[in-house]
Amino acid sequence: MNTIPHTALSLDNAIIAFLGGGAMAGAMIQGLTRAGVQADHLRAADPVESQRRLLADRHGIPVFTSNTEAVQGAQVVVVAVKPGVVAGVLDAVAPLLAADTLVLSIAAGITLATLASHLPAGQPLARVMPNTPALVGAGISALLPAPQTPTPHRLLARRIMESVGLVEEIDHEALMDGVTALSGSGPAYVYLIAEALSDGGVASGLPRPLADRLAVRTLLGAAKLMEETGLHPGVLKNQVTSPGGTTIAGLEPLERNGVRGALMAAVLAACQRSRELGAPRQS
Repeated sequence: MNTIPHTALSLDNAIIAFLGGGAMAGAMIQGLTRAGVQADHLRAADPVESQRRLLADRHGIPVFTSNTEAVQGAQVVVVAVKPGVVAGVLDAVAPLLAADTLVLSIAAGITLATLASHLPAGQPLARVMPNTPALVGAGISALLPAPQTPTPHRLLARRIMESVGLVEEIDHEALMDGVTALSGSGPAYVYLIAEALSDGGVASGLPRPLADRLAVRTLLGAAKLMEETGLHPGVLKNQVTSPGGTTIAGLEPLERNGVRGALMAAVLAACQRSRELGAPRQS
């Protein structure tokens, strides 16, 4: 198997194989191609024919039915399958990996220890939790390299994820379940809020297309203002809230109906589910 010296590893020359071709893999592939990675340096395996066809047609990458075919000659293997099948997938491909192939897992809840137990000793390894805004280069990912992972592989993992957004490197695996619950699952919460805001606009008499555009741009602008000013969300909320005005009239039923608590509960529930996914299976 051809290998690239550690010091020469880069996003420009690495062959990256995705095991699993679902939404997140597609988002990462799209982000990588937008960042200039050549299509023939990317490949994916998926058992579903329609998914393979979608990836090939949309991104022009080679696709395979077999994970073992996809990993041949790859410098990076991205584990993008459902958590319940990670062990079987790794058991199948482990004998085919070069000693310096980086295994990058985006499987929710699956710990480094569990991943390492299905790989050869010393295999370069990292967990990462991206989110679907990676599709438009606006993702944020938490990256956790395993202790044995060499510096060039850590840098390559960071470069891969930086091609689709910002990267926060963490050093405590206990944080990963909270990351999964907040930023990994978080886009779904935001979409629900956007849909509800648009519905409220329609109920107020706005045409649906206008309500949709207003909801999207309001969320986008509010997020950008938080990011660029660095002000606490509560401070920005208070700046919009005039005494006796429309905003406080709208905030009152949100608080009365427990919207703040519901969103917190959603993150906590998703965090608990992430822990459950990573818990040892009872035989």
